[in-house]
Amino acid sequence: MAGILELASAFPQREVAVGEIVVQQGETNPTILILLEGQVEVVRDDVRLAKSSEPGAVFGEISALLGGPYTASVRALKPCTFAVIDDPETFFSTSSEASLHVARLLARRINTLNQYLVDVKRQYEGHDHIGMVDEVLDTLMNRPQKG
Repeated sequence: MAGILELASAFPQREVAVGEIVVQQGETNPTILILLEGQVEVVRDDVRLAKSSEPGAVFGEISALLGGPYTASVRALKPCTFAVIDDPETFFSTSSEASLHVARLLARRINTLNQYLVDVKRQYEGHDHIGMVDEVLDTLMNRPQKG
């Protein structure tokens, strides 16, 4: 974690007040933010997905990597300070440490999601509608990329 914080120290900082929306779901903005201090919540479609107060947490990386809008909103629960990276592509392409940090972050999220999916499948084993879940997941995993 220290490595990403050291890299982030070279970028401009943004102070955020409690309640302020830092990233708005649906907006298109290539900027990523690295939490230096404070606490935020991540909300998607009015459902809280997570809270984070871990220095080095990265927000906006999915949007930056996929070239689309932000997939969730981030709101400050406590006063926060972020490093602001306006050109994430250059940041990732010139820093293997930053790329590895984000790759590990995304791998942890996928692993957690996979564990959750296994739990759901176990709970509904033997029910007819679990087949529908398998079909939806298969469709999502094999959907061709746009553009």
